Formats: sequence, structure tokens, C-alpha cells
Amino acid sequence: MSTTGTSPVSGVENLTTHAVVTGGGLNGAAGRTKKRLTRPWASIASIIIAAVWTIPTLGLFISSFRPRDQILSSGWWEFFVNPEVTGENYVTVLQAGNTQLTMLHSFINSIAITIPATCVPLMVAAMAAYAFAWIDFKGRNALFIFVFALQIVPLQMALVPLLSSFSRGINLFGLQVTLPLGVSGGYAQVWIAHSMFALPLAIYLLHNFMSEIPSDIIEAARVDGASLGQIFFRIVLPLTMPAIAAVAIFQFLWVWNDLLVALVFADGAVAPITKLLAEITGTRGNEWHLLTAGAFVSIIIPLIVFFALQRYFVRGLLAGSTKG
Repeated sequence: MSTTGTSPVSGVENLTTHAVVTGGGLNGAAGRTKKRLTRPWASIASIIIAAVWTIPTLGLFISSFRPRDQILSSGWWEFFVNPEVTGENYVTVLQAGNTQLTMLHSFINSIAITIPATCVPLMVAAMAAYAFAWIDFKGRNALFIFVFALQIVPLQMALVPLLSSFSRGINLFGLQVTLPLGVSGGYAQVWIAHSMFALPLAIYLLHNFMSEIPSDIIEAARVDGASLGQIFFRIVLPLTMPAIAAVAIFQFLWVWNDLLVALVFADGAVAPITKLLAEITGTRGNEWHLLTAGAFVSIIIPLIVFFALQRYFVRGLLAGSTKG
């Protein structure tokens, strides 16, 4: 029972803090998993996999500084035999564009598309996952299975119906509802498309993490008189931040590197950088060597996001990996 002048969830917040700091409950499984992953054989295997995984990236980086003729006529490893460096590929990529779009504008478009398309589905998915995990309502299990099953629906199947809805409206019970989004309606239709495609997986991942929060913490908050909103914002949400950060990184990278949705919904002056890079390679890919430089121009922002949230990303993956 809470005392006078004390927040009803303050004691519970101290309990959750103690659980995280001491490694009990929430972080116990993560600690055991981390111990297994730090064994010598696991470290050696990780180094080998990282080295093999880095080789293509190294080749791409070297090729981005090689002259066009050498890229088209020989492999990147030939650089060590006949080293020749040029910045022409980067100059061409940075100067690329058309009457509606330049490289700088497409870069800004990618940021304007990716940030809302990451934040909106995460907010909705967090609330939905909380409801599925800790709120008992009729049909909860059936609805969660339905949401989970939406992950198997191919993305391509939804593109044409979604585009049709944006351009012509939706028929709801005989009432024609016209959305304020034309075929070239700007960023809004891209945000909606990415959010819809991201919700099933985001809800599933966050639900798995939230359901592992000890029930004693939730019950203690309810006994202290905390409402559903207080439990969500002051207890569940802070404890779920590692998982939210992990899902945010995945969603950010998916949206930033997306080309399919951009080709359908992001047209004209709102096209992202991936679409512009696809255009400068030529209709038959005859200028594919420019992608070597374009790839490193486009990964600047994702690298910043990943390194900024790296510690949350690792904690989110480990904390949701096992139970215990």
C-alpha cells in the first residue's frame, strides 16, 4: 500500500530498478546467454564470421575509389597489384539528379520518410503489444494470432490495393471515403505504407519482450492503484526500451534501404536516395560502378543510428533471447 504523498508506482519503480541493476529476473537470462557467448570458441567463431562478412564490404569500398574502366574490366583485388585511386565516382554520384530531384534533396527525403515511418509504427506496436501481453480482453489470443499471421502475407500483394485506396478512396459499408492523398500525395502515403507493413512484426517482437516482465511487478503496481496508462508509461515502457531500440534499428534500416515501396508510393520530388541511385545506374545497369560510391554515401545515416543505439540493440537481442 502506498503512503501519503508518495506516487502509487514509486515503490514499483524502485523494484524494477533493483531487478535490472542486480541482474535478477529480467537480466538473469541475458547474463547467462552473454556468458556462453564470451567463451573462447564463440569468440573465435565470431571473429571468423565478422572477417568473412567484411570482405565484400571491403571490396565495395576499394571499388568506389577505382576508375570506371578498371572496375568494369577487373576484380577489386587487382587494386593491390595495380593501385590507382580516383574520386570521380563520388563526384558523379553527388552531382547526380534530374529536373525534380538532386542527391541532396533525395538524402533529405530519405530522412523525412524514415524517421516518421520508424517512430509511428513503434508507438502503435508498443501499445498493442502491451495490450496483448497484460490486458485481458475477449478475443485477445485470436486477434494476436491474426496479427502474427499477417507476417506471411507477401508485401507485393498489398501494393496495388493500397495504391488504389490512396488514389480512389475506400468503400466502408457502402460509404465512399476519399483519403486526402493523391497518387503523388507526398510523404504521407509512404509513411502509412511503411507503418502498415512494419506493425505485425514489431507487435510480435515487443509482445514477446513485454510478456517476460515479471508479473509481480505488474501486480504490485495494480495493488498500489496504478492505472493501465501509468503501468505502461512508467513501468513497462522503460523496461522495454532495449527491445524498442532493437526494433527501431531494424525498422530504420529497412525503410532507409527500401526501394520497392519507394518505386510505388514515393514519386517525383519526394523520392528517396535509393530510387535516385537506381536511376543513375542506367536503365540496363550499364553504370553499375556508380553504386560502389553511392552505397557508401547512402549508409552514412544508418551507421550513425546503429552506433548511437548499439548498446540498446545488443541488450534488446540478449534480453529477449531466453527465458529464466
